[in-house]
Amino acid sequence: MAAVGVGRLCVGLLLVLSLTVAAEDKKKKDIRDYNDADMARLLEQWEKDDDIEEGDLPEHKRKPAPVDFSKLDPKNPESILQMTKKGKTIMIFATVSGNPSEKESEEITSLWQGSLFNANYDIQRFMVGPNRAIFMLRDGAYAWEVKDFLVGQDRCADVTLEGQVYPEKVEMAMQKPKT
Repeated sequence: MAAVGVGRLCVGLLLVLSLTVAAEDKKKKDIRDYNDADMARLLEQWEKDDDIEEGDLPEHKRKPAPVDFSKLDPKNPESILQMTKKGKTIMIFATVSGNPSEKESEEITSLWQGSLFNANYDIQRFMVGPNRAIFMLRDGAYAWEVKDFLVGQDRCADVTLEGQVYPEKVEMAMQKPKT
């Protein structure tokens, strides 16, 4: 009976010893021998132990800004969209009117971007066609102000924001009924 107890003890010690050796081998792995899975685990360990501030997190990991429902106007759907887009990146599409060349569209949209930058809007511009540009805002709460600016420009044919197309200012004036 004592021999059975000693046998179990020996098996247990061998198991612990083999696990310890395996753990030491894993710790001694050369960084040059790491594969993608090892690098991903290492990155997860670093991120888990790292205290990242809320503003430094990627947008999809940030907590959404709280919406104050008392300030919402149910008759104005744009105000609801404005409040829900606060702190989120948003894209605004703008079309240059007429039949401009790519260079002319680039110059016109560059002027619009410069004016918006001078008005303290954090905005980037990307040309996506011969007469079309995307304006990217880091804070979507200002998107409707940018939209109003762009629609008011002489060479702006239309602006698309959140799937809604806003026509140029001349077209809007023609649509308003005269009193």
